[in-house]
Amino acid sequence: MTEYIARLMEVIRRLHGCESSHERTALVREIVQGELVWKGDVEIFNLKNHSAAFECYAWSYRDDDGKEHYTAVLKLPPVDSPEKAVRAAIVAQVKDARKK
Repeated sequence: MTEYIARLMEVIRRLHGCESSHERTALVREIVQGELVWKGDVEIFNLKNHSAAFECYAWSYRDDDGKEHYTAVLKLPPVDSPEKAVRAAIVAQVKDARKK
């Protein structure tokens, strides 16, 4: 297990209160109105003993200031793929930015 995967597993533990095991990696490209807005690897984890979800999508990214952020999105409707997890995270970021 890589250090990166171990960090993501810790984020899942902290955010969602359960253990996980790494299943695979998916490359995701998110294009909005013909423009690439996000591209990266999304790690897919199986969850152990979570009350509602069996899978989680997790990744990290660096903001414009170089600060690293971690994201872990549960596979719960309407999120049923790595692509939809990225879209949900982008929408949440936009909503947060509008509040500020």
